[in-house]
Amino acid sequence: QVYLVQSGGGSVQPGGSLRLSCVASGDTLSRYCMAWFRQAPGKEREGVASITRLGAKTFYDDAVKGRFTISRDNAKNTVYLQMNYLTPDDTGLYYCAAQEGRAGGMCVDFPKFNYWGQGTQVTVSS
Repeated sequence: QVYLVQSGGGSVQPGGSLRLSCVASGDTLSRYCMAWFRQAPGKEREGVASITRLGAKTFYDDAVKGRFTISRDNAKNTVYLQMNYLTPDDTGLYYCAAQEGRAGGMCVDFPKFNYWGQGTQVTVSS
């Protein structure tokens, strides 16, 4: 079992930046694929970024590619989402998520993520 606690988020103007953090406890972080999801009001939750167990590979939804960076520091049991050039379309509730990984896995099967942080609000507005 792994437990995820998020921090960061808040309000920012368009073009600004935020960094989200997700601290894991209860298990070794390197066992898990990690990802960030978001849910805009009235919409389904969607995966926006993922990272393999040792950080060798990353995946991004096209909507955030080139603007967001997912990273991990397994020694600190922490996963980050750096968000740059934010737009109002990035507004939503952001969730950290984990999935037990496997050797060679790309961690892109977003429906299989099954451990969740508590969520944190990101609001981008003028």
